Amino acid sequence: MRSQSRSSPLPTLCQRPHRSLQIQEQAIGRSRGGLSTKIHIAVDALGNVLRLLFTAGQVHESTKAEALIDGLPGKNLIGDKAFDSDHFRASLADRNMTAVIPSNASRARAIPYDRHHYKERHLVELFINKIKHFRRIATRYDKTIASYASFVAIAGFLVWMR
Repeated sequence: MRSQSRSSPLPTLCQRPHRSLQIQEQAIGRSRGGLSTKIHIAVDALGNVLRLLFTAGQVHESTKAEALIDGLPGKNLIGDKAFDSDHFRASLADRNMTAVIPSNASRARAIPYDRHHYKERHLVELFINKIKHFRRIATRYDKTIASYASFVAIAGFLVWMR
């Protein structure tokens, strides 16, 4: 039986990924407040959850925007300034969806949006407020993303059933 030399590019079975990579795989990231997880949420017109995605706390919201709306039906997409990008707006136009997103302050020329429709964005904030009443979700005691995501889904279902 031949043993591998140290210079071999093939990893051995006992090698594990670095701890920081393991933490990132579990959607735990660093932010000003410490370790955190960001929940990306899509809700319907009644405020019921349609899709939940999770990333590390330092990851920007726009990185999951495409995945968040992929396959969801709708005429209007209401989002905050974090979703204001030309690429995302073009993607919405390809899907025949109207972007109800206020322009980011860094834009040279503001893009108009329907302020009346934008008032409905509070439904997402209300959903976040309701699930944070569950202590286990607000504090994220779970070490794995699978466990945390399942409890967020259960809280979403309980909110939906009320």
